[in-house]
Amino acid sequence: MRSLSEHIGWRRPASLALASGGAALAALAPQRVLLRGERSKRGAVWRLIRFDRPAPRGLGLALAAALLIAVAALGAIRGGKYQEFVARQGAVGDILARGLGFGVRTVKISGQSQLSEPEILALAGVTAKISLPFFDVEAARARLEAAPLVGHASVRKLYPGQIVIDIEERTPAGLWQRDGEVRTVAADGAVIDRLGGYTASDLPFVVGAGANERLSEFLALLDAAQELRAKIAAGVLIGERRWNLRMTSGLDVKLPETDPAAAVATLVKLQRESRILERDILWLDLRTPGRVFARLSVDAAAARQERLDAHAKKGAGP
Repeated sequence: MRSLSEHIGWRRPASLALASGGAALAALAPQRVLLRGERSKRGAVWRLIRFDRPAPRGLGLALAAALLIAVAALGAIRGGKYQEFVARQGAVGDILARGLGFGVRTVKISGQSQLSEPEILALAGVTAKISLPFFDVEAARARLEAAPLVGHASVRKLYPGQIVIDIEERTPAGLWQRDGEVRTVAADGAVIDRLGGYTASDLPFVVGAGANERLSEFLALLDAAQELRAKIAAGVLIGERRWNLRMTSGLDVKLPETDPAAAVATLVKLQRESRILERDILWLDLRTPGRVFARLSVDAAAARQERLDAHAKKGAGP
């Protein structure tokens, strides 16, 4: 007979359940908690089992095709075919970017007067084969500013397809002669080699090593010369220390290393008072403050000697 508790569905005490069989024992046994190291080991085993599955269908064919493409690309690079392709079509990245609509469609250039647009594009490296994402604006700016005529340049990219180039050109400020070669220079001494809208007669002329870098000093001397400026043909830098003024008559005026503008002021005064530049002399030496030395030409020296001899005879007469 069943007990009343069994009849109405009450469970037996725990001791009865444990004795009833192994399944009930396992159900009531406490669960084991895995430690961190055990969890990591089991996870590693799970990953190993996961990647140990059969390779996807077609993987071998894809790897073989990739290997063949890599070998072909290496052969093209070593054989020069890739370089020829890049020279004709541009780099692979540029080709893809152009295909996506990022090719260079317009270039806006401003500030140029002596450089032509093709020259600027060539200096900046802008061609139909480049693309905006792979165009290096800093490298383009550096190439532009390396050009003698360019003082400053800025290069910008405007997506999807425009490049903006702003140019500040150097202006010819003088002519510089060294070792028999005459070149056009800017105010900072940079060699330009283009006259633009100027003529050689419009520009000051300096001669000698380093004279181009000290052009501003010579221009200051021309300003100090006032009305004599038109009579000064060139400034000759001597030993990279001081200036000589070569006059249009061929006369040389030697200026001191210190305060040459004061010596030029003395020259202006002498010309106003005694027309010294119109005399038959070879050079004037103004390097000693307060004193003027002159060297006469051969004819002038002979004439002077004759005058001195005649004066001496008169003084010795009866």
